[in-house]
Amino acid sequence: MRLASLALFLAALLPLAGCATDGQAWVELNGQRFKVEVADDDAERNRGLMFRESLAEGTGMLFVHDAERPLAYWMKNTKIPLDIFYFDASRRLVSVSRGVPPCSLGDRCPPYPSAGPALYVLELNAGQANVLGTRTGDTITFGPGIPARGEP
Repeated sequence: MRLASLALFLAALLPLAGCATDGQAWVELNGQRFKVEVADDDAERNRGLMFRESLAEGTGMLFVHDAERPLAYWMKNTKIPLDIFYFDASRRLVSVSRGVPPCSLGDRCPPYPSAGPALYVLELNAGQANVLGTRTGDTITFGPGIPARGEP
């Protein structure tokens, strides 16, 4: 009888665990949670959001670099206007490039540099920085499973 009760209890908890993140990586910024794809190797970081026609609301891409340093992102072959958030090793916002337009100029697309050394970069649909009211120094929270690198 005890085993049956335990099984029913665990079965009841299973759907609740899936509701929190649906197995998807997530970050939270200024009280808003975003499901993210994680780009944590050179190939994934280089590909980024190239050639995508859209980015679903409430989603983004988190780039995890190997070391904290000044970074510059560009929009080569990116079809979606984005806000690009740069975070340091302490997960504090260094700078944000707002409303970065798509670029089809290949290697002639302009770079959008961080205002200081960064380790993590978050790309969200353009306009999110304004909606969130982000400011330099805001912190980002990572859900389970997101690799942490170079943190103090």
